[in-house]
Amino acid sequence: MPIKLGDKVPIFSLKDQFGKIKSNEKLKGKPYVLFFYPKDDTPGCTIEVCGFRDKYDLFKILGAEVWGVSNGDSDSHLEFANKNNLPYPLLCDTNNSLRKEFGVPKFLGLLEGRVTYIVDSKGTVCHIFEDLLNGPAHIKEALRVLKEIQIK
Repeated sequence: MPIKLGDKVPIFSLKDQFGKIKSNEKLKGKPYVLFFYPKDDTPGCTIEVCGFRDKYDLFKILGAEVWGVSNGDSDSHLEFANKNNLPYPLLCDTNNSLRKEFGVPKFLGLLEGRVTYIVDSKGTVCHIFEDLLNGPAHIKEALRVLKEIQIK
C-alpha cells in the first residue's frame, strides 16, 4: 500500500554513502525531506541533488533534514556525493525495498520515479511531489511546504 498524504512514515533504516546506518527514528521531532531519485550521475539527478545542495542552508534554517534515496550502492553514492560536494546523506536502497514501501512509481513501467516526501516533526507525510523531468521543482516545493509548516 503506497504512502499517502497524512500517513505516518514507517520506521526505516538504510546505509548511507559512508556505510553508516541512517534511521528516520532518529529524526523524531524534526521535519525532513526524503527525495527518491532514479540514478546516480545522470544529468537530471545531478541537477536535482545539486539543487538540494545549493539550498541546503535554507533547509537547515527551517530545521529540516534532507535525505536522498536511490538504488545505488555506497560506492556509487560516495563517488556521486563527493563529485557534487553533497552535505547530506544519500541512502542506499539497493533492493528498492524503501521505494516499494513508499509506493514510488516507475515511469512507463521502466524508469525509477522521482518523488519527494515532506515529513513533519510528528512523522506525518504533509506533502508529496512527483515530477520525473523537473528536478529543480522538487527543491522549490519542499522549501515552500517547510515554510508553511513553520507558519502554522
